[in-house]
Amino acid sequence: RDFSSEPMYDLTRMFVGSEGTLGFITKAAIRIQPVTPAKRTMLGIFDTPEDCSQAVADIVAAGIIPTTLEMMDNLIINTTEDYANAGNPRDAGALIIIEVDGYPGDLDEQVETIREVCKGANAKEFRVAKSAAEVDQIWLARRVAFGSVARVKPNYGINDITVPRSEFPKAIAGIEKVKREMGAIIGIVAHAGDGNLHPLILYDQRNKEEVDLLHEAEMELCNMAIDLGGTISGEHGIGILKKSLLLKEFGPQTMEVFKKVKRAFDPQNQFNPGKLIELD
Repeated sequence: RDFSSEPMYDLTRMFVGSEGTLGFITKAAIRIQPVTPAKRTMLGIFDTPEDCSQAVADIVAAGIIPTTLEMMDNLIINTTEDYANAGNPRDAGALIIIEVDGYPGDLDEQVETIREVCKGANAKEFRVAKSAAEVDQIWLARRVAFGSVARVKPNYGINDITVPRSEFPKAIAGIEKVKREMGAIIGIVAHAGDGNLHPLILYDQRNKEEVDLLHEAEMELCNMAIDLGGTISGEHGIGILKKSLLLKEFGPQTMEVFKKVKRAFDPQNQFNPGKLIELD
């Protein structure tokens, strides 16, 4: 059946989000977007992750949707300094990297709005890159962030909880609470503009207590995201680890719809069985 004339069927998103449980893709058509004429790259540095997260929410509330809005906390700032000497202050509580693009005449006003928003959120420093070399320097820490944490622990569990951008400050506060109350070592990297957080839970897989703590902290963070109206996975997927939380996030009626879709596409349960949902 040809579904192309029926706009209610979004098969592309359905397949992309199905984690291989509905079939497999043999061909993909892509659309190439033109490169924007201009771009501005900024760095905001804050004393606390709470102030930094508030700046994220306030930037979006101001009507600006940056092409990039990345956040790193103090732990990640320090591991990246150890690894690559990126030039960020070690005493900073958190930083954000912001990029906007478009036509040159439109960008100066956006930069000034972002500057004022960061200032209002108690930014201790705000920089605008003036050259390609400065852009590269600003991005250096973010590029090496994940690999740099091996200096603290040999392993990390990467989460990808996602919350509404208006709830981003509460999510950061929730992660800080998990760190304090559970004693977990967590570094925060976030695609903050999407409300997508990557709490990196550091541990040693040779230590059973640390592995157990990893899983307990992951479940706590996922439950927090759901309670904030978010999702347990913004981009990495559900697989097996997070499958038990789907019922809480979506409810029984939606889970039944998921099962009906699965049966419609894969009645014999041949594609990636056991992932995402269990068929009765």
